Amino acid sequence: MVGDVAVGGGAPLTVQSMTVTKTADHEATLRQIYALAAAGADIVRCTCNESAAAVGLARIVPRSPVPIVADIHHQYLRALEALEAGVHCLRLNPGNIRNPKHIKAVAREALDRQVPIRIGVNGGSLHPDLYAKYGGKVTPEAMVESAQQEIAYFEEVGFDLIKISVKASSVPLMIEAYRQLAEVTDYPLHLGVTEAGPPPIGTLKSTAGMATLLAEGIGDTIRYSLTADPVEEARAGRQLLEVMGLRQRKNVDLIACPSCGRAEVDVFRIAQDAMQAFGERELPLQVAVMGCVVNGPGEARDADLGIAAGNKRGHLFVKGENVMVVPEAEMVDTLIEWADFIHTHGTQAALARASSTRQAARRAAAQDRELNLAQRGLDANNASVAISNIRGINRDAK
Repeated sequence: MVGDVAVGGGAPLTVQSMTVTKTADHEATLRQIYALAAAGADIVRCTCNESAAAVGLARIVPRSPVPIVADIHHQYLRALEALEAGVHCLRLNPGNIRNPKHIKAVAREALDRQVPIRIGVNGGSLHPDLYAKYGGKVTPEAMVESAQQEIAYFEEVGFDLIKISVKASSVPLMIEAYRQLAEVTDYPLHLGVTEAGPPPIGTLKSTAGMATLLAEGIGDTIRYSLTADPVEEARAGRQLLEVMGLRQRKNVDLIACPSCGRAEVDVFRIAQDAMQAFGERELPLQVAVMGCVVNGPGEARDADLGIAAGNKRGHLFVKGENVMVVPEAEMVDTLIEWADFIHTHGTQAALARASSTRQAARRAAAQDRELNLAQRGLDANNASVAISNIRGINRDAK
């Protein structure tokens, strides 16, 4: 338990992030913690790099909406101060706090207070002896051994409230380190690609590493480490768990077609406008934006709600059922209105609401579908021409 948040043991996966404010500035740090919590963070970490930061934590912890982890690097006394400040968890880097007496002193104090500790192994700060042992480079084996050494120190004093991370900036290295760690321990694992960099590449690297492991059943809590506003980390973490079906959806899941020659509207613009309009509204629905009515409602039939363009108008559908037609300029506003209605009253109520317009909507969709196919044909992107040319090349070669 990190405060009142369970980690591991079959509990729902959790999202973490870290403040970038000076912890001593407790008001600024609290503002950021509240923003992170609103974006989906279940747990927030703050640096405790000086005594003033520990004093700040003493003011932050009682007012925080989520459990607080104190990040400790070089000075074990900061860990003792953070515990006195009432933090819900510590993060210790075994590559930076190397004296076994200091490690055990922190573990004993944490044990007395029943405060968990994350062993935060980082590929960029391994103990020099482990670098030397593994050929002067970071390897999965070196990272796992670092974690096991720290576990041994903790277990000597009877401390087992442990989480572990073995982060690296290399995605393949990080994946293999966690795989090996999962083979040798049952302690909860905190996933992350450290120093991933700015979006979009940092987001891609983090997603590649964490999603691979989560799909294998490895991992209990996650953090995106991005060179960006930490709110983006929390939001990305929440979205990753939602799209993988590991957390209940909190906000709209907007799906949209990639557009093609049949599209009668600017799908990119409408999808972006819809994303901005939905914003942070807590509407746990899947909403579709489709470029045409030829395949749109069918391809997105499992969406709670969607709209497809046709002949300068929008065809609104609920669970694949056409329910009404609106002017193109009103497509996004109509999506918002009906999403609110479905969230409040349910799908069946939405279908009942459209009882007087459904027949007309189906006829209009059929008309626009036929018109689209008549104008553009089934081969809207002219693939048949390329296919004919390809076959001609083969014939000429013979």
